[in-house]
Amino acid sequence: MGPMDEPRNEVELIEEFLTTHSPELREELILRYVSLIHFVLGRLGFNPYGGIEYDDLASQGMLGLIEAVDHYDPAFGTRLSTYATLKIRSKVLDYLRDLDWLPRMARQKVRSMQSAIGELEVKLHRLPTDEEVASHLNLGLDELSQIQMDSSRVIISLDETTNKMGSDDSESSMHEWLMDEQQEDPSDMYEEKDTRANLVNAIKALPERDQLVLSLYYFEELTFKEIGKTLEISESRVCQIHGRAVVSLQALMNGDSSTKKRGRPSKRESVKAVTDKPSPEPPSRPMLDKYR
Repeated sequence: MGPMDEPRNEVELIEEFLTTHSPELREELILRYVSLIHFVLGRLGFNPYGGIEYDDLASQGMLGLIEAVDHYDPAFGTRLSTYATLKIRSKVLDYLRDLDWLPRMARQKVRSMQSAIGELEVKLHRLPTDEEVASHLNLGLDELSQIQMDSSRVIISLDETTNKMGSDDSESSMHEWLMDEQQEDPSDMYEEKDTRANLVNAIKALPERDQLVLSLYYFEELTFKEIGKTLEISESRVCQIHGRAVVSLQALMNGDSSTKKRGRPSKRESVKAVTDKPSPEPPSRPMLDKYR
């Protein structure tokens, strides 16, 4: 392809390569999809500035990409980019599993512990206890515990498919079922939304004077004394109205089962009947004048 030629269509390029197996087309396909390597490494949490050798991981990804190009079969109904992504990720994860993540000294301690367990098992004809292993190695239990933790380190990719708790469900990524402690519980969100809606309806059911006091106190953040001056009533009267409004809200939110037993509409039903009333807003001057 000349320097001024238009880039070849992906489908046409793949079809031509599968027909001719041209080395030039093979190289062109590999170069076209090389960006997938960095995409996969990014999804796995690696970047060129990370601590682990990024170039080594990229080389493994390149091997996976080459393998994908060489073995791609469109008969399976999968795009080459999708197939290549899977092969790259698989190759990188295999490499990571084979890596020795422990420092040399830590690895030596792990091997010493393994040897000690083997020797004591032969001598005692049973598995040794932690105390016996620690004594054999002249180590403290805390140090032995650290060695045991080092020896149990494994690499798990959240992109790797798995069955949760051995269920019969189809395989899915661990991203789909691991709990996110920072994410809100949908049931809690729904309950909060429902509570807010009920509170709005309950406030609408209050007398206008009660709504006004609540609005001045909670929306305008006035003190009882300031509300009293605004409405030209005593501070104790404002406190009384506020207390009555709070108690009424609690009753409306909880419902009144006793009124239901007498066949009268409950306070919750009364709330529903007055939902057309305007919701409380910061009071206007004419509204304030009404209660002076």
